[in-house]
Amino acid sequence: MESVVSELYGVQGVKFGDFVLKSGISSPIYFDLRVIVSYPTLMNQVSDLLWQTANKAGIKCNSVCGVPYTALPLASIICSSNGIPMLIRRKEAKDYGTRRLVEGTIIPGETCLIIEDVVTSGSSVLETADVLRKEGLKVTDAVVLLDREQGGRARLDEEGICLHSVCSLSKLLEILNDQGKIDCDMVESVKTFIRKNTCPPVDKMMNCSTKQLNNQPDGGTAKKHYKEMSYGARAQLPQIHPITAQLFKIMEKKQTNLCLAADVINSKELLQLADSLGNEICVLKTHVDILNDFNPDVFKELRAIANRLEFLIFEDRKFADIGNTVKHQYEGGVYKIALWSDFVNAHVVPGPGVVKGLKEVGLPLNRGCLLIAEMSSKGSLATGDYTKAAVRLAEEHSDFVIGFISSSNISSRSEFIHMTPGVQMQIGADNLDQQYLSPEEVINKKASDIIIVGRGILSAKDCVEAARKYKKAGWEAYLSRLSSVNN
Repeated sequence: MESVVSELYGVQGVKFGDFVLKSGISSPIYFDLRVIVSYPTLMNQVSDLLWQTANKAGIKCNSVCGVPYTALPLASIICSSNGIPMLIRRKEAKDYGTRRLVEGTIIPGETCLIIEDVVTSGSSVLETADVLRKEGLKVTDAVVLLDREQGGRARLDEEGICLHSVCSLSKLLEILNDQGKIDCDMVESVKTFIRKNTCPPVDKMMNCSTKQLNNQPDGGTAKKHYKEMSYGARAQLPQIHPITAQLFKIMEKKQTNLCLAADVINSKELLQLADSLGNEICVLKTHVDILNDFNPDVFKELRAIANRLEFLIFEDRKFADIGNTVKHQYEGGVYKIALWSDFVNAHVVPGPGVVKGLKEVGLPLNRGCLLIAEMSSKGSLATGDYTKAAVRLAEEHSDFVIGFISSSNISSRSEFIHMTPGVQMQIGADNLDQQYLSPEEVINKKASDIIIVGRGILSAKDCVEAARKYKKAGWEAYLSRLSSVNN
């Protein structure tokens, strides 16, 4: 093991310094084991150690599946060298042909062993296990090269998966310290980081009690699988998108879960609203195509205001076309939305292509996308299977999709954010079938994350005072939800 750790350090598969992780937090250690594909001898050694660990644990399996993408070549070598059938899990289904998420010969009831390179929270292993289990396979064990000791083992155990590691992070630090590659200060720095960034146990993250759930009104039940954490804690999740992490941090710092729907038709009014209400909100929602006097310079000014007052910009474009079309709509044309909007949204009617097209533009720019899973208008068709399809699509593209426009919490994954439109102080409806819910109903009872308020603020005599009232109401509902769940 010592020689492999030394080799990994030598090829920069493990690095020490100051690195910004996907979650947006800074780490003194970074693993990039993808590099080993360029070192055949090392890749063979790692694959052999993984298989030896499985044998020592007495694991019996009918097939092996590597977590995409780093573990795929490792699983390939293991299967080829030991004559074991291999299965390949796709991160996303093809939108042609068989449209399968798992490639290979699947025999329901057989056992599949999962291979992974590094485990932090265990989420990647769980995602792969979920796909395999849906195909009728048994998943009871996973073998990993490195356990970062940040809560993944316990989380996997809760889901019936026993984690077997070739090496722990503590052991890796000990080896590199003994070899003189890192000093004691670096060892302590990494250990301190790990202690402060350990994923909470599953039983600490679970949702409301059964009694509380059963007291929800029909159609407004917070999903029983919702994992309750504070906004600040969710910002630290290892698998979270940087935009979502930034948003949760803003919400926690400013104590607001209010999004202003700035549906105005004049650029000057838009900028005035942003400047006067920016301190009260975490997100400003725009409709660029209704501005009568659009000018690119407007959004340079808006961007500056957002940076100064710490809120994100959400262009409510509702993309709903084929991938190639939405790609051009997002990056080009008159509006060039990708240049100034932190995130956008899209309907899932066109299928995966709409997300793929947007992702080609947004991912390199570190942008995000919400999927419209539910709508606040009466008679909306975005229900049932449509909503479930939106959740599946989000999970398949979680490197770009950051959450949902929905009327309630619809996902089991705490890294997804839920934003709910149609919020006013009083429940009701307008003459165009827009249905309104109160902040208490949305945040506390339906377990959404952000209230989207438009006319409730814009039509008030004093917009600033109205925004402060919604900010206070939304935040109090959030605190009430935390209190009722955690006490």
